[in-house]
Amino acid sequence: MDNDTEEGKAGKLDLIATKSFAVNPDLVYVIDFLNRSLKDKKVMFGLKKNKESNEMIINIYEF
Repeated sequence: MDNDTEEGKAGKLDLIATKSFAVNPDLVYVIDFLNRSLKDKKVMFGLKKNKESNEMIINIYEF
């Protein structure tokens, strides 16, 4: 199957933005709110904690 077709892109996430923040446990709730509110806009938000730099990183994906 050709990856340039619409069928080839099914399920693919494209990273469109990344931003680091100071650690804040409430960011989990913000990310959950954004994902629930904006899923019909074909965007998804991810959150991970970088233990080495003590930062939280938000990623925004388009699908």
